[in-house]
Amino acid sequence: MTQFVGTKLKQEIVIDELMTVHYFEYTSNFYFPGEAHDFWEFLYVDKGLVDVTAGETNYVLKKGDIIFHKPYEFHSLSANGIVAPNLVVVSFKCTSRAMHFFENKILRMGDTERVLLGRLIEEASSAFSSPLDDPDTKMLERSETGNFASEQVIRACLELILINLIRTGGTGEERVSSTIREKADLDTFTKIVAYLNKNIHNKITLNDVCRDNMCGCSFLQKVFREKTGGGVMEYFGRMKVDFAKQYIREGSKNFTEIANELGYSSIHYFSRHFKKVTGMTPSEYSSSVKLVTDNQKGRLPRFE
Repeated sequence: MTQFVGTKLKQEIVIDELMTVHYFEYTSNFYFPGEAHDFWEFLYVDKGLVDVTAGETNYVLKKGDIIFHKPYEFHSLSANGIVAPNLVVVSFKCTSRAMHFFENKILRMGDTERVLLGRLIEEASSAFSSPLDDPDTKMLERSETGNFASEQVIRACLELILINLIRTGGTGEERVSSTIREKADLDTFTKIVAYLNKNIHNKITLNDVCRDNMCGCSFLQKVFREKTGGGVMEYFGRMKVDFAKQYIREGSKNFTEIANELGYSSIHYFSRHFKKVTGMTPSEYSSSVKLVTDNQKGRLPRFE
C-alpha cells in the first residue's frame, strides 16, 4: 500500500477569540469618549464619515475606510454633527505576528472584503442573541437557534478579511493625519449643508447652490459623492424627506401643507418623491409600524 505523508497547513493568522460584533446606525451628533482594551478592534465606515482618535492622532474616515486599533491603544470617535454614519465594529483576540501590519494604518476595503464582512455580520446575527447595535455588550450570548457552524464561518470570514487586506495592502495607504484637501472638502461640505438647511422650505437648483456659494458644480458634486455617496440635489431631497417625516410624526400638518411648506410644486410630486426615497407613500409611512420600530435593536443591516 502506498504510503502518504500529510502536510500540516501553516496558519499565518488565527483568531483566538471573538469579543464583540456590532453594526451601528448612529445619529449625526453621536460622540463616544473612548476606551482602551487588551484585544484588537477594527472600525469600518459603511456609510457617511466619522472622526476617530487613535492614540494621539486624529483621523477623518469616510465610507469604505477601515482602521485597526491594536491592544491597549486608546481610541474614541464622534460624528461631525452633519452626516449620520453607519459603522461596523468587530473586536477579537489574535496573537499572530502578521497583525503588526495593521498598526497605525487606515486601509480601504475592496468588494471582496465587503462581501466577507457582510457575511460575517449575517452569521453573527444568527450565532448570537446579543443585539448588534447594543454598545454595552461585553459578552456575546450564543443563540439556541443559530445556523450550523455559524461561529466557524465568522472566524473564516474574519481571517480572510485580514489576509486579503495584507495581500492587497488594503488598496490604500498609511495616513498620519487628515490631509489638507480633506479638511477643505469637509469645510465646503459643512458650508453647503448649512445653506441647504437654510433653504429647506424653498425650491432651489444646483446652479442656485453653486452661484450663491461661489463653488464649481463639478467640484461640489465630487465633494458630496465622496461624503454621502450621491449628488448635492439628491442629498437636499433626502433632507426634505427627513423634514417631511418629522412633520408626519408630529401630526401637526396634513400632506398638502407639508408639500407646500417644503417647496414642492404639488402634492403629487411630493408623494412620488417621498416614495422614491423611503419606499412608501406618505400615507403608508404615517400608518406604518416603522414609526415605532425605527429605533428598535437587533435589526440586520443592508450593506451598500
